[in-house]
Amino acid sequence: MEPGHLNPAHLPPGTRVGPWRVMERRGWGAYGAVYRAFGVEGVPGPVALKLALLPGDERFAREGELLSRIRHPSVPRLVARGSWRQPGGLLPHPYLAMEWIEGASLYEWARVHRPSSRQVLHALASLARALEATHAAGGVHRDVKGDNILVRNADGQVFLTDFGSGNYVGAATLTSPPFPPGTPHYRSPEAWRSVRLPFHASATPYAPGPADDVFALGMTAYRLVIDDYPPTPAPMDERSHVWSPEGPGLLPPRAVNARCCAELSRLVSRMLSLHPEARGSARELAEALEHAARKAGPDADVPLFAREESQPVDTRSTLLHLVLRAAEHTARSWLTAASLGGAVALGAAWLLSAHPGEEAAQPHASASEDTRDGGAVAVGDTALTAPVSPRAPSAWSAISVDIPPRPLPGQTRPDAAGRCPGRALLAINGGCWMKLDMSLKDCDANLNFYVYKGACYGPFIPPARPSTSRPAEHSGD
Repeated sequence: MEPGHLNPAHLPPGTRVGPWRVMERRGWGAYGAVYRAFGVEGVPGPVALKLALLPGDERFAREGELLSRIRHPSVPRLVARGSWRQPGGLLPHPYLAMEWIEGASLYEWARVHRPSSRQVLHALASLARALEATHAAGGVHRDVKGDNILVRNADGQVFLTDFGSGNYVGAATLTSPPFPPGTPHYRSPEAWRSVRLPFHASATPYAPGPADDVFALGMTAYRLVIDDYPPTPAPMDERSHVWSPEGPGLLPPRAVNARCCAELSRLVSRMLSLHPEARGSARELAEALEHAARKAGPDADVPLFAREESQPVDTRSTLLHLVLRAAEHTARSWLTAASLGGAVALGAAWLLSAHPGEEAAQPHASASEDTRDGGAVAVGDTALTAPVSPRAPSAWSAISVDIPPRPLPGQTRPDAAGRCPGRALLAINGGCWMKLDMSLKDCDANLNFYVYKGACYGPFIPPARPSTSRPAEHSGD
């Protein structure tokens, strides 16, 4: 007899859910937990079992319906859907069982394998084909990003995962304005342009379409190629002027990373076009990517990143560096809020956070929890990119650690064996962190420090090295 009052976010190994027994939790978010589970009584497995935290959650019915309409080798197959009633519970919790993918997130895969431009072209082509199948089924993914993409260990096949934010023609509306689910840094310029302050509860939420998915894939590709995010189109981003019609335009990836071949650079820039119609459909994009992968020259086989050598860590200078960065960041955040004005600044923080009325996606099962990037939509990446407050409140905060779920931009990451360069550093959530001798109260008040398991930690971000790449014109690529 299983114990009563089980928490669906913390099921013990062996708990039976439908015809499966859960073995381990591999991810969780604001609305669901994902477990690796095996079948009983001859039922095949393993599966990625996604269980709702709340009884009767309608998001699961919508996600299951969308997945049932999609048949593509780069989309995990829906195996079954049903409901689980905990012992003594009155209402059932819906669940989805999906094809198990053993692999790493796209960004983590790139960090370990150092792919070439041609390999990235092939991966992006497969993802564009997955979007083509999604759009053909009348659906929109609405949260395309690197950590909703898995690369299978066995053969390098890429998979577009986590359709929990998705929608399809005829589905019920579950979203409050101004935005449906999604991660802020991947939202399109037209989505940001639709926002008007002050907000009204009666306003109609922006409705993402296929062009928004293509833009998000472009943002993912840009982040993959240069190992950092470009400026966001969000109006509260001080660098967002590059997205305006009168602005200088986004630097092509080849201008930032000279190892990127010209064909890949051009297609990434196309996906990030300011005008939705210029991006092309997912099918057109897939054809262009496949053609480029076949026709690109030898420079497309050069790894996008050189292998970095580990350097000894000077803990005292690193601590000073962290304190100076924190002071600079705090001052910059205060000035930004002051210049925007109180109402706009509060609106920006609300825009960049998950709020109770907004849906959130749950992570897919195959990537480990320690390396997830944004287990809930508008939470993970927001904590790293919001210029006003990287600690905006969210529905996810009650069940997550304070340390961001992915490395900060520029933060040192562990090597393939999970080791950080120096005994003073600890690998947490895919980044290298230093434990600081600071009270938890002071730590929590500082925007650059984070509380983790009862101690204070700061990210290890080495001083920037001078660029060795040759400057390039904005428009030539």
